Amino acid sequence: MGRVEGKVAFITGAARGQGRSHALRLAEEGADIVAVDACEDIATLEYPMATEADLRETEKLVRERGRRVLARKVDVRDQAGLNQVAADAVEQLGGMDIVSANAGICGCRPTFDLSDDEWQDMVDVNMTGVWRTVKATVPHLIEAGRGGSVVLTSSIVTFVGAANVAHYNASKSGVVGLMKTLSAELGKHRIRVNAVHPGNVATDMLFSESTLRVFCPDLENPTVEDLRERARGGDVLGQGWVEAEDISNAVLYLASDEARFVTGISLPVDCGRRIG
Repeated sequence: MGRVEGKVAFITGAARGQGRSHALRLAEEGADIVAVDACEDIATLEYPMATEADLRETEKLVRERGRRVLARKVDVRDQAGLNQVAADAVEQLGGMDIVSANAGICGCRPTFDLSDDEWQDMVDVNMTGVWRTVKATVPHLIEAGRGGSVVLTSSIVTFVGAANVAHYNASKSGVVGLMKTLSAELGKHRIRVNAVHPGNVATDMLFSESTLRVFCPDLENPTVEDLRERARGGDVLGQGWVEAEDISNAVLYLASDEARFVTGISLPVDCGRRIG
């Protein structure tokens, strides 16, 4: 029997990267999946977002693991869209037990060079999008009366700080504040709320040209290996980054009954970067 056997997990940003990894890991452990992703580029970002083809691939991979899946193209900035997917999940899959508010974006620019649009897009997706996801899903968990687990994706940058990511850090720090309040409000419903804090994760976002330039500003055409050499110096395990499945394993733990008395915590998965 899987560690989340018979449960239904609602996951945002599920078309690729960490979100897809979470969907597949939870499916492998017995959960049915609601996979949500915007599948559209954002003008203020310098890297491409996931596509509808990516979302269909996630859907296919979940089915190959023998689990039911409901995949929808919905932006986490769209409250009505999220509300509809959540209602459909209740109707078609019998409810929800796990919420992974994973969708997020990243950008790098000195604080006083940020445009209004860059700031607003970051906050709208990374923080307000988490609130909207919770607003759409958690009332269904409360109504079902069987408890549940909500895992919000923050970032290791909230512990250590970093230059040129004011909008990102502010949005991810806001997620931690939201997590603490939700854990206090929802405990009476046996709904646990926690945050996972990834360090560098080997996804398309980390390996984008814009991120490579941030880590290696002195190199004309930096490569992924250049990035690894720079990033290794920031963590005590000397890895540079973790894999998406490492974050998924943390999400699985927090979602499972193994963490039945764990709520209101920030769980870093960062190779020790915060103490490096």
